[in-house]
Amino acid sequence: MTNQTMKAIRVHQYGGPEKLILEQVQRPRPLAKEVLVRVHAIGVLPIDWKIRSGMVKRFFPMKFPYIPGSSFAGTVEEVGSEVTSFRVGDAVFGKSTRGAYAEYTIASIDGIAHKPESMSFEEAATIQGGATTAWEALFLNGRLENGQSILIHGAAGGVGVYATQFAAWKGARVIATTSTANLDFVHSLGAETVIDYSITPFEEVVNDVDIVLDAVGGETLDRSYSVIKPGGTLITLAGQPSESKAKQLGIKAIRVINRCSNEELRAIAQLFNEGKIKTVIGDTFSLDEARLAHKQSQTGHVRAYYSSSSLK
Repeated sequence: MTNQTMKAIRVHQYGGPEKLILEQVQRPRPLAKEVLVRVHAIGVLPIDWKIRSGMVKRFFPMKFPYIPGSSFAGTVEEVGSEVTSFRVGDAVFGKSTRGAYAEYTIASIDGIAHKPESMSFEEAATIQGGATTAWEALFLNGRLENGQSILIHGAAGGVGVYATQFAAWKGARVIATTSTANLDFVHSLGAETVIDYSITPFEEVVNDVDIVLDAVGGETLDRSYSVIKPGGTLITLAGQPSESKAKQLGIKAIRVINRCSNEELRAIAQLFNEGKIKTVIGDTFSLDEARLAHKQSQTGHVRAYYSSSSLK
């Protein structure tokens, strides 16, 4: 296998979508606790184009050339010498450790799980990133409990779609902000109250919530402190919270970093199997259309912020 090659998208320098180059590269080999996976679908996440553009190079410095992407689903092609929990032919999904925009990718056994039969490869590829970030934000960082209230900004986005469903499943009172076009959609996810941010400033109608989950950042993040009750929690995915401001108000402020464990993937897959949550897939692109997928993601107005890229 060492002489075999594969198609992969690589980035050689920071820049626009045109920096996504389809190339023929060496197929990787798994280390002892890794697996080689033949990729069937890829989740295109906002962080992918933010890394490519150099926007977040302070936090995610890249060594060029690199293969972008982390969220994928596929079948195991080869297992490392110490792998016992996965076998060749297993359908899996989760997080790539060496880039997912390729025909084959490498993943650590700690960051993947078996794909449920009821879930398509395209659906499974949407879980890592959006769903796992929402899970960690709500349950590891926010400690969300039944009966609490939560305000979710960007509820129709890649994280918000899952956060809204998870919070409703947990029994929380969900208040969500979104655009006019997505009001009914966000209601269908389980939000009790949906605010059209283009018409109503949320701080005029929301107060004393236990948790705010911010996936928007900027001014929205700055305005969110005032609606949280003392002892509550502000969780952001899109900015750096002010610890001093939070301390002054008697609340906690946390920035989420998605770590993605196989325990989380299994828990989320179980909810999917039970019909408690649903995945949302945008447009579908082929691998050589990665530039189009990034251009769409960068608009910020796709319903789930990502599209599954079929490699069939």
